[in-house]
Amino acid sequence: MPGMGVALQADNSTIVSAFRSALVHQGLVVLLVVALVLMAWNALRALALRRAVSAAAASRAAGGLTASAAPPVAGAGPADGPEPPARRLLRVGFGLLWILDGVLQGQVAMPLGMPTEVVQPAAAGSPAWVRHLVGAGVTIWSNHPVTAAASVVWIQVGIGALLLVAPRGRWSRAAGLVAVGWGALVWVFGEAFGGIFAPGVSVLFGAPGAVLLYVLAGVAVAVPERVFASARLGRRALAGCGAFFLGMAVLQAWPGRGFWRGAAVAGRPAGTLVAMVRSMESTPQPHVLVSLLGSFASFDAAHGFAVNLVAVVGLAVVGAGLASGRRPLVRSSLAVALVLCLADWVLVEDLGVLGGVGTDPNSMVPLLLVLGGAYLAWVRVPAAVPAAAPTVVALRGASLRERLLERPTYAFRAVAAFGALVVALLGAAPMAAAAVEPTAAPILAEATDGTPNATDFPAPGFRLLDQYDRPVSLASLRGKVVVVTFLDPVCTSDCPVIAQELREADQMLGSDSRKVEIVAVVANPLYRGVAFTQAFDRSEGLTHLANWLYLTGSLPSLESTWNHYGVQVAVEPGGSMVAHSDLAYVIDASGMTRYALDANPGAGTSSTKSSFAGLLASLVRPLVPLS
Repeated sequence: MPGMGVALQADNSTIVSAFRSALVHQGLVVLLVVALVLMAWNALRALALRRAVSAAAASRAAGGLTASAAPPVAGAGPADGPEPPARRLLRVGFGLLWILDGVLQGQVAMPLGMPTEVVQPAAAGSPAWVRHLVGAGVTIWSNHPVTAAASVVWIQVGIGALLLVAPRGRWSRAAGLVAVGWGALVWVFGEAFGGIFAPGVSVLFGAPGAVLLYVLAGVAVAVPERVFASARLGRRALAGCGAFFLGMAVLQAWPGRGFWRGAAVAGRPAGTLVAMVRSMESTPQPHVLVSLLGSFASFDAAHGFAVNLVAVVGLAVVGAGLASGRRPLVRSSLAVALVLCLADWVLVEDLGVLGGVGTDPNSMVPLLLVLGGAYLAWVRVPAAVPAAAPTVVALRGASLRERLLERPTYAFRAVAAFGALVVALLGAAPMAAAAVEPTAAPILAEATDGTPNATDFPAPGFRLLDQYDRPVSLASLRGKVVVVTFLDPVCTSDCPVIAQELREADQMLGSDSRKVEIVAVVANPLYRGVAFTQAFDRSEGLTHLANWLYLTGSLPSLESTWNHYGVQVAVEPGGSMVAHSDLAYVIDASGMTRYALDANPGAGTSSTKSSFAGLLASLVRPLVPLS
């Protein structure tokens, strides 16, 4: 049968077209949100200007400037003083990274490539319980590839925008919490806990997972700003980073993990680092990067021990320097970390964004941001803020409306933050709906077998016998929607799959199934007796399906039906099973053929099966008579 055992490719035109269409339509909604934000900002600004003019006129009439008519404060938000430098670096840096990651999720290979080329390989070496947990996320994505891929784009763009436009106050802390929540989900289900449970875990390969660093940055943004008021946070963060690097140095030096080897010798495989770089070298990317990776892989193959020694020493030096708490050593170790991280980002992680399914710049860039934030939290403690002016003190207890009118910049950022949250929810809502939907999207069946052919011609009649040896004709089913397909009663591969899809489609129809008849016609010239159809029904649990008919008859009657419906049947040499066309027809209550579709179960995955059932139910439901 055509298509059997062939999985959908990442560049499948049906999926790619649907993904692009979803992004365009959702992008229009995002543009509408941006327009509404600008309109709201303009309206608030106009109100603030009118209020200022009225206050100035009242002041002139009173002969001076009163305290209540003081000029509006153009502060960034309800907090006084500048934002702590460490917090600003983490908020802006990771806000930009979230937006970059969202843009990368818009690559056309993401809907089908994400599970097979990113998530499953990340979990491949992990324990069974990790693979099982990640598999739950893979199932959701695989069942709804277009929805999931488009949702992630807007969730991550929304989170990044929220971090950028909300520098202070509740909105900003909420942005940090949102980043923590979504980042934790991605770290577990998308990165398989960053590979920390896999045997080859190494910071050079991205451990403990880039998204875990996004989570840590989100925590730093979410905590109260008073945490940054002393150097204690920075000291502890640097000490933690030092312990991390020392631990990674120990792992990198641990014997038997393959990092000390170079080229394959004496039957032993090539070193772990060589294998990693070679795999990255095969990623579609500019030739200059391929050449650079190839040169480094060759060098590592020839000098594996020396390369790993440099990595171990570099990690240990960085860890010891950060943990020392002495500024000269900390600064020197940060310089070493900068060189080491950038070299690893280019030569091992291959920038992380290439190949069509790169989801982020991997771990080295966010790791440098975390190190920079920890250092700034240590050496750039915010200065004490002087006593607030009377107007600012008054605004602290003011209503939201008063804050919006008195502080134009605060007003804009509050409105923009709300708009960014709406963008994130634009992605989160469909993703949540997909997560609880037990059946796959019909688009998968269309991608496997093609879009159903819409038709409008009288359905060919037939007169056959059902599984209880009772005569049935197409005319006798008039007034109901009829689904006609062709099954081999002794088939043990495709036909049972199709039968289960038909039963699932019937369940999806709910009460409408009373006005639908599901008809299978025997597609085997050798084994066509009623005993075989009854055995098939028992095997597939169809005996209690009230609207199920499995028709058979004499060979001439069957051949006539096959010919009229364009079904080809050929007996396979040396076996009882036959090869036959996998077709299904949807006939309306008046006897007109409305759709002809391929019932090929494709690769035979659960996603493809339930997807066909959903597609069939969606075609049948609008045709069900109302009365």
